[in-house]
Amino acid sequence: MAEHEPCIGKSSDWFTPKFIFDAFGLAFDLDPAHPGRDNPYCVVPTRQIFTARDEGLRQPWHGLIWLNPPFGGRRGQVAWLRKFFQHGNGIALIAARTSADWFHEVVVPNAELLCFPAGKTKFIRPDGSVGREPGTGIVLIGMGRVACEALLRSGLGACYVPEPSLADRRAAEDERAIERAENRLLTNHQERDEAYLFDEAYAARDRSAGGR
Repeated sequence: MAEHEPCIGKSSDWFTPKFIFDAFGLAFDLDPAHPGRDNPYCVVPTRQIFTARDEGLRQPWHGLIWLNPPFGGRRGQVAWLRKFFQHGNGIALIAARTSADWFHEVVVPNAELLCFPAGKTKFIRPDGSVGREPGTGIVLIGMGRVACEALLRSGLGACYVPEPSLADRRAAEDERAIERAENRLLTNHQERDEAYLFDEAYAARDRSAGGR
């Protein structure tokens, strides 16, 4: 197993190489999982950072995001990815574990664009030296127009729009159909309640007039 395959994220202090950011040609507004400004070999072009001390997962995010999430445990990146997709604007870097359950449950249904860089990206150690070739590649996830256009013109590798399987699409359609039915039932109940209250108000007015 390559030296940093288990944790490409920043929890083990492996920094994203500069050529990736050069290929984007972007300045990010926020890196919510940054190791800190004190290391010159961490070269994320971002205006604001959250470090582990800030607990970036708990903070409000804004603008164009760069996310290289810390990998804590087998699914440690999932909470970060869910927040990233909810935010919907930025680029995230994760291990390309395309056979993992979380990749199909979280990434495929939500990502707007996936970019698979050619080869296996060698990350940077805190002393500036280049790590050995990892055991797996990476995937860059684009969300929002600016991020997706940057990935498409980056030349880093092949880009794909993820397409859920027919079974997944049918399941999603079934869920939407159930939601529409529930909304219709709720609307019908509300209309009946309003009609009942309307009739009661008129009946009360008639009783009041008859008693005069």
